[in-house]
Amino acid sequence: MRSSRGFTLIELLLVMGIVAVLLAIAVTMYRSARVRGGEAVAIAALEAINQAQFAYSQTCGQQAFAPTLEALGAPRPVTGSAYLSPDLTTGEVVVKSGYAFRMSGTLVTDGSQTCTGATPVSSYQATADPTAPGVTGSRFFGTNTDRAIFEDLETFTGRMPETGVPERGNEIQAVRAR
Repeated sequence: MRSSRGFTLIELLLVMGIVAVLLAIAVTMYRSARVRGGEAVAIAALEAINQAQFAYSQTCGQQAFAPTLEALGAPRPVTGSAYLSPDLTTGEVVVKSGYAFRMSGTLVTDGSQTCTGATPVSSYQATADPTAPGVTGSRFFGTNTDRAIFEDLETFTGRMPETGVPERGNEIQAVRAR
Protein backbone atom coordinates (compact mmCIF):
# COMPACT_ATOMS: atom_id res chain seq x y z
CA MET A 1 0.00 0.00 0.00
CA ARG A 2 1.23 3.53 -0.91
CA SER A 3 1.24 6.42 1.48
CA SER A 4 -0.52 9.54 0.21
CA ARG A 5 1.74 11.88 2.16
CA GLY A 6 4.21 14.14 0.25
CA PHE A 7 4.95 14.78 -3.40
CA THR A 8 6.48 12.50 -5.98
CA LEU A 9 9.77 13.39 -7.66
CA ILE A 10 7.94 14.09 -10.93
CA GLU A 11 5.61 16.59 -9.26
CA LEU A 12 8.55 18.41 -7.66
CA LEU A 13 10.42 18.56 -10.98
CA LEU A 14 7.33 19.91 -12.69
CA VAL A 15 6.93 22.68 -10.09
CA MET A 16 10.65 23.55 -10.33
CA GLY A 17 10.35 23.74 -14.13
CA ILE A 18 7.40 26.14 -13.90
CA VAL A 19 9.29 28.31 -11.40
CA ALA A 20 12.35 28.35 -13.71
CA VAL A 21 10.27 29.48 -16.70
CA LEU A 22 8.62 32.24 -14.67
CA LEU A 23 12.01 33.37 -13.35
CA ALA A 24 13.48 33.50 -16.86
CA ILE A 25 10.57 35.67 -18.03
CA ALA A 26 10.93 37.97 -15.02
CA VAL A 27 14.69 38.44 -15.53
CA THR A 28 14.15 39.25 -19.22
CA MET A 29 11.47 41.80 -18.38
CA TYR A 30 13.68 43.34 -15.68
CA ARG A 31 16.60 43.74 -18.10
CA SER A 32 14.33 45.26 -20.71
CA ALA A 33 12.88 47.71 -18.17
CA ARG A 34 16.38 48.64 -17.02
CA VAL A 35 17.49 49.37 -20.60
CA ARG A 36 14.37 51.49 -21.26
CA GLY A 37 14.93 53.34 -18.00
CA GLY A 38 18.55 54.14 -18.89
CA GLU A 39 17.50 55.34 -22.32
CA ALA A 40 14.80 57.56 -20.81
CA VAL A 41 17.38 59.09 -18.45
CA ALA A 42 19.72 59.73 -21.40
CA ILE A 43 17.00 61.51 -23.37
CA ALA A 44 15.97 63.59 -20.35
CA ALA A 45 19.61 64.53 -19.67
CA LEU A 46 20.12 65.69 -23.26
CA GLU A 47 16.92 67.76 -22.98
CA ALA A 48 18.30 69.30 -19.77
CA ILE A 49 21.61 70.08 -21.51
CA ASN A 50 19.75 71.77 -24.37
CA GLN A 51 17.65 73.84 -21.95
CA ALA A 52 20.73 74.80 -19.93
CA GLN A 53 22.62 75.82 -23.07
CA PHE A 54 19.69 77.96 -24.22
CA ALA A 55 19.46 79.69 -20.83
CA TYR A 56 23.25 80.11 -20.75
CA SER A 57 23.32 81.74 -24.20
CA GLN A 58 20.51 84.12 -23.28
CA THR A 59 21.75 85.21 -19.86
CA CYS A 60 25.48 84.62 -19.71
CA GLY A 61 27.01 83.79 -23.07
CA GLN A 62 26.00 86.84 -25.12
CA GLN A 63 24.23 84.51 -27.60
CA ALA A 64 27.08 81.96 -27.43
CA PHE A 65 27.08 78.67 -25.53
CA ALA A 66 28.97 77.05 -22.65
CA PRO A 67 32.06 75.16 -23.87
CA THR A 68 31.79 72.19 -21.48
CA LEU A 69 29.40 70.41 -19.17
CA GLU A 70 31.49 71.72 -16.27
CA ALA A 71 30.89 75.30 -17.45
CA LEU A 72 27.13 74.69 -17.26
CA GLY A 73 27.67 73.72 -13.62
CA ALA A 74 29.40 76.98 -12.71
CA PRO A 75 27.34 79.25 -10.44
CA ARG A 76 25.59 82.21 -12.03
CA PRO A 77 26.98 85.56 -10.87
CA VAL A 78 23.64 86.97 -9.66
CA THR A 79 21.73 83.95 -8.33
CA GLY A 80 24.59 81.59 -7.49
CA SER A 81 22.69 78.65 -8.99
CA ALA A 82 24.06 76.53 -11.82
CA TYR A 83 22.53 76.16 -15.27
CA LEU A 84 22.70 72.35 -15.07
CA SER A 85 22.41 69.95 -12.14
CA PRO A 86 25.64 68.73 -10.48
CA ASP A 87 25.13 65.10 -11.59
CA LEU A 88 25.78 66.17 -15.21
CA THR A 89 28.64 68.62 -14.62
CA THR A 90 31.33 66.58 -12.83
CA GLY A 91 33.81 66.34 -15.69
CA GLU A 92 34.55 66.18 -19.38
CA VAL A 93 32.79 62.79 -19.60
CA VAL A 94 29.91 62.27 -17.18
CA VAL A 95 28.50 58.80 -16.51
CA LYS A 96 24.90 58.65 -15.31
CA SER A 97 22.43 55.73 -15.32
CA GLY A 98 24.60 53.62 -17.61
CA TYR A 99 25.25 56.34 -20.19
CA ALA A 100 28.38 58.41 -20.84
CA PHE A 101 27.68 62.06 -21.74
CA ARG A 102 30.12 64.23 -23.72
CA MET A 103 29.84 67.76 -25.08
CA SER A 104 32.05 69.87 -27.31
CA GLY A 105 31.82 72.89 -29.57
CA THR A 106 33.61 75.42 -31.75
CA LEU A 107 35.32 78.07 -29.62
CA VAL A 108 34.58 81.71 -30.31
CA THR A 109 37.89 83.28 -31.35
CA ASP A 110 37.12 86.97 -30.82
CA GLY A 111 38.46 86.92 -27.26
CA SER A 112 35.05 87.25 -25.60
CA GLN A 113 34.22 85.54 -22.33
CA THR A 114 30.99 84.55 -20.66
CA CYS A 115 29.78 85.86 -17.31
CA THR A 116 31.39 82.82 -15.65
CA GLY A 117 34.78 83.54 -17.23
CA ALA A 118 34.68 80.69 -19.78
CA THR A 119 35.52 81.11 -23.44
CA PRO A 120 32.19 80.46 -25.19
CA VAL A 121 31.46 78.26 -28.18
CA SER A 122 29.45 79.40 -31.19
CA SER A 123 27.72 76.01 -31.49
CA TYR A 124 27.81 72.69 -29.64
CA GLN A 125 27.00 69.00 -29.85
CA ALA A 126 26.37 66.52 -27.04
CA THR A 127 26.24 62.74 -27.13
CA ALA A 128 25.06 59.97 -24.83
CA ASP A 129 26.52 56.48 -25.30
CA PRO A 130 25.63 53.39 -23.25
CA THR A 131 28.58 52.34 -21.08
CA ALA A 132 27.78 48.68 -21.81
CA PRO A 133 25.82 48.50 -25.10
CA GLY A 134 22.96 46.04 -24.88
CA VAL A 135 23.09 46.00 -21.08
CA THR A 136 22.72 49.64 -19.97
CA GLY A 137 21.12 50.76 -23.24
CA SER A 138 20.81 49.68 -26.83
CA ARG A 139 20.42 53.09 -28.46
CA PHE A 140 22.91 55.94 -28.82
CA PHE A 141 21.75 59.55 -28.63
CA GLY A 142 22.98 62.93 -29.80
CA THR A 143 21.86 66.55 -29.89
CA ASN A 144 23.24 69.87 -31.06
CA THR A 145 22.63 73.62 -31.20
CA ASP A 146 19.31 73.01 -33.00
CA ARG A 147 18.11 71.25 -29.81
CA ALA A 148 16.67 68.20 -31.58
CA ILE A 149 17.58 64.78 -30.14
CA PHE A 150 18.58 61.94 -32.45
CA GLU A 151 18.89 58.20 -31.91
CA ASP A 152 20.86 55.49 -33.69
CA LEU A 153 22.23 52.01 -33.11
CA GLU A 154 25.78 53.40 -33.49
CA THR A 155 27.51 56.18 -31.59
CA PHE A 156 27.17 59.83 -32.55
CA THR A 157 30.48 60.64 -30.86
CA GLY A 158 32.73 62.15 -33.50
CA ARG A 159 29.98 62.34 -36.13
CA MET A 160 27.30 64.55 -34.59
CA PRO A 161 27.31 67.93 -36.37
CA GLU A 162 27.09 71.05 -34.24
CA THR A 163 24.08 72.20 -36.26
CA GLY A 164 21.72 70.40 -38.59
CA VAL A 165 20.79 66.77 -39.01
CA PRO A 166 23.41 64.01 -38.64
CA GLU A 167 24.16 61.69 -41.57
CA ARG A 168 22.66 58.72 -39.72
CA GLY A 169 20.00 58.34 -37.09
CA ASN A 170 16.43 59.45 -36.52
CA GLU A 171 15.03 62.44 -34.71
CA ILE A 172 13.12 61.36 -31.63
CA GLN A 173 11.94 64.71 -30.39
CA ALA A 174 10.75 67.71 -32.30
CA VAL A 175 12.51 70.97 -31.59
CA ARG A 176 10.67 72.78 -28.83
CA ALA A 177 9.53 76.36 -29.08
CA ARG A 178 12.41 78.74 -28.55
